[in-house]
Amino acid sequence: MTSHLDDASMAADDERASDADAAWQGDVRAGVRQVRDLDSLPLSPAERAAAQVAATRHKVRIPKAYLDLIDWSDPADPIRAQVIPSPEELAEQEGELDDPIADHAFSPVPRLTHRHADRVLLFATYQCAVYCRFCFRKESLTSIGRGFSREALEPAFAYIEAHPEIREVILTGGDPLSLPDKALAEIRARIEAVAHVRLLRIHTRVPVALPSRVTSGLVRSLQGRLMVTVVTHFNHAREITPATEEACRALRQGGFVLLNQSVLLKGVNDTVEVLEELCRELMYRLGVKPYYLHHGDLARGMTHRRTTIAEGRALVSALRARLSGICNPVYVLDLPDGGGKVPLGPCHVEAQDGETWRIRGQDGELRTYTELVGDP
Repeated sequence: MTSHLDDASMAADDERASDADAAWQGDVRAGVRQVRDLDSLPLSPAERAAAQVAATRHKVRIPKAYLDLIDWSDPADPIRAQVIPSPEELAEQEGELDDPIADHAFSPVPRLTHRHADRVLLFATYQCAVYCRFCFRKESLTSIGRGFSREALEPAFAYIEAHPEIREVILTGGDPLSLPDKALAEIRARIEAVAHVRLLRIHTRVPVALPSRVTSGLVRSLQGRLMVTVVTHFNHAREITPATEEACRALRQGGFVLLNQSVLLKGVNDTVEVLEELCRELMYRLGVKPYYLHHGDLARGMTHRRTTIAEGRALVSALRARLSGICNPVYVLDLPDGGGKVPLGPCHVEAQDGETWRIRGQDGELRTYTELVGDP
């Protein structure tokens, strides 16, 4: 009798998984998947022509769930600005780079970047559920365009096994959560078989743009020996919906730590009011810790979306006065040539004289602080 019940339960689980997969795959099919799909969007003839030229240069893909968030009556809609190709992308400037943070320069084997001693980036796929116009890897994603294969990742796995200093493997791409559950489970199992690896980190836009992809099967595929951190990529509070809330809840209940990286984008989230709402809703509604606020990288054709560093510093200073510490992201610049992420936030230290420091408080007042420490 028990075996029959088990069989029935497994069949029901398989049916639910099949329905869940059909939902997110249908969401992808109903969205924008190639340049000609832009014809179905409510763009003016001039906008459509310009968007098609820009989309030819860099991939375009937008799931229907994300498309549905756009207010087409607003030319400055923050969702639209992130995914609809713009003619301004064609205006490249000297100094913009194909590889803004030197992924390729620090790639000892294909599909792996080893920039920092204790962690590596593993490019499980070069495909995404959604292609963001500001992406700093868009040149690679457009030119490489390959998905997952065991053979392609084998040199990377061998490299991780041979380097005991590696404690953390970061799945990136492309978007790793755009892969099937089976592929994710294989990758996770292969990584967790390496004894010195302690944590699996996943960088993904899926909970934002394709939340229906976060199924019970996906969660199970990532559960195992390793601690798992999922780093989402919300840039505006308008991206937070009941569906994204449900996706993040499923990930939290799966035992994963949730963090968020945002990019500071002119015309999207470059006001203190917008960032304040985003950071509050991430922490209080989704249970996602605001982790980094990235200064815009030197990706080609993105001059119209980059703020100045001075503007960014002023914004995070204002945020610090409005939000609790747990809601504040760290404002960082990912330096070209592999210099890594460096904090750009304001420094409150004004001066030092021996053991006496002059420090400006969050209220703007300058105060004296004297260190009291024991003998060396």
